Amino acid sequence: MTLDDYNGFCASLPATTHVVQWGGAHVWKVGAKVFAIAGWDEGKQPGKQPFVTFKCSDIAYDILKEQPGLRPAPYLASRGMKWIQRQTSQSMDDDALKDYLRDSHRLVVLKLTKQARRELGLVTN
Repeated sequence: MTLDDYNGFCASLPATTHVVQWGGAHVWKVGAKVFAIAGWDEGKQPGKQPFVTFKCSDIAYDILKEQPGLRPAPYLASRGMKWIQRQTSQSMDDDALKDYLRDSHRLVVLKLTKQARRELGLVTN
């Protein structure tokens, strides 16, 4: 997945915003809460994929952290948060990554207040 593919996919999710921060990382948020991070110097070199970091469930975290090409996300995981960083597609292809990004978005939305979800148009009654 290229950085453009990543940004295009995250932009397709409901009520998302994008900012470049933290030394050039492409950060995607929903309700001002981060659900995905990609970039830094990785991905700027032709043919090299960016590292992509996402929130996941406890079970997914326990499984993914042991897979080749994946690791607990630096900084976030060391603080007890369940975030994984995909460094290579060795154990997770782009379709699976999109599924995890979609789920990361869902997990973050669930942590928003009902009022925030309603304001973002994310509440269905």
